[in-house]
Amino acid sequence: MAGSVFPVTAGREKGYEQRAVDAFLAQARAAFERREGAPEVTSQAIREVAFPLAKEGYSIAHVDGALGRIEDAFAAREREAAMRREGARVWVDQAREAAQDILVHLARPKKQRFARTSVLTYGYRVDEVDIVMDKLTAFLERGHLVTVEQVRAAAFRMQRRGYREEQVDALLDAVVDVMLAVTPTR
Repeated sequence: MAGSVFPVTAGREKGYEQRAVDAFLAQARAAFERREGAPEVTSQAIREVAFPLAKEGYSIAHVDGALGRIEDAFAAREREAAMRREGARVWVDQAREAAQDILVHLARPKKQRFARTSVLTYGYRVDEVDIVMDKLTAFLERGHLVTVEQVRAAAFRMQRRGYREEQVDALLDAVVDVMLAVTPTR
């Protein structure tokens, strides 16, 4: 991972600051290889990492794709360790309970699933978020096909009085956690 080369942005387009990405990927590699003194890195930390934007930065799409694959590898390791420690039944029960908590939240009426921003501020477009939440409900209740990549790639336009970004993002992260908990990696 260290020294990995991603396409670099040009012109006015910004990308992720190269040094920040390289430093984080070096930490992740050391943690994954379980090197002495390596910092602890979890799949959640990988999902939540944020990099500053810079001119001549790494392509955001390429770095995000790589982070998704790295997150999958860490999640698989975490799942295997937890199943050895707690047993498969406990692991599956915990994932089922988390999925049920998500479904309870998604059962709220459309346009009321998340807190709203004020009239003066922007949040995620309510109609777009509700469409994605309906798809996630169908996935969790009836097994309709939704991939981890689709959840990670969910993006919404902004509107005044929209849904609060942090609440929507937290729910999407919880869905990814459930999906990674029960889905074997490729």
